[in-house]
Amino acid sequence: MTDGAQEFLVGLVGSGIGPSLTPPLHEREADQLGLRYLYRRLDLDRLQRPASAIGEILAAARLAGYDGLNVTHPCKQLVIPHLDELSPDAAALGAVNTVVLRDGRAVGHNTDWSGFARAFDRGLPEAPLDRVVLLGAGGAGAAVAHALLTLGTRRLTVLDVDGRRAGELADSLGGRFGADRAEGGDLGALPAALERADGLVHATPTGMAAHPGLPLDADLLRPGLWVADIVYRPLETALVRTARELGCRVLDGGGMAVFQAVDAFRLFTGVEPDAERMLAHFTTLVSDVRVQ
Repeated sequence: MTDGAQEFLVGLVGSGIGPSLTPPLHEREADQLGLRYLYRRLDLDRLQRPASAIGEILAAARLAGYDGLNVTHPCKQLVIPHLDELSPDAAALGAVNTVVLRDGRAVGHNTDWSGFARAFDRGLPEAPLDRVVLLGAGGAGAAVAHALLTLGTRRLTVLDVDGRRAGELADSLGGRFGADRAEGGDLGALPAALERADGLVHATPTGMAAHPGLPLDADLLRPGLWVADIVYRPLETALVRTARELGCRVLDGGGMAVFQAVDAFRLFTGVEPDAERMLAHFTTLVSDVRVQ
């Protein structure tokens, strides 16, 4: 780094974020760009704070001079009442994963949807999008749903352990994309929905290091189905591994993790990062973790 370099202090807020590769991903790119960049983890579990404390944590970050925060599970929706402004995407989605702190204001953005869309185009080119099933109607699910319909999904079935929440997300999507584009329900509808689906996207915490396992019965998967997971720690989740073994085309969560970080880095710094270089950073970081 050179003397007089721009300085940035950012953080990641969420539960079980110790294994996250987002902090070193940002810091390595900042090093390449000659920026002084410190990215800290604000883990709710280690802080022994509930998700409802997100407002207090945001207030503390503002007082401490943070330039921004990334927000992950389970705070992407809970943070909204504590913000001064939302970007159009974040307002439409009702979920925030990036908060920019500047000029005394906290502005919420959503880079999850654009990150997923870019990763999907790159990792599953020409995948059929006539009928898609989405597991998970939380903040990440809302972003992925927006991305899928933007990419051209004709009929999206959103399923969640909370069928009411899935229905509310489907109604919201219908208001933006057309009433016939999305439907919601509980997990009991999963077998029938997958029988006629082209693809499945998983957007719940299941499969993360802290929440291991499969989010559905493996017997529901079949070779003609493509499967995308947004979880990236581990990169090969039980879902990705099982689907690949059954002959499905698969997309792991690495691409989404990188491309949402690319957009967040730009928002935090006003500097354009090198996306291809960040993909290389990510590959190296994943390899380093495997060696440990």
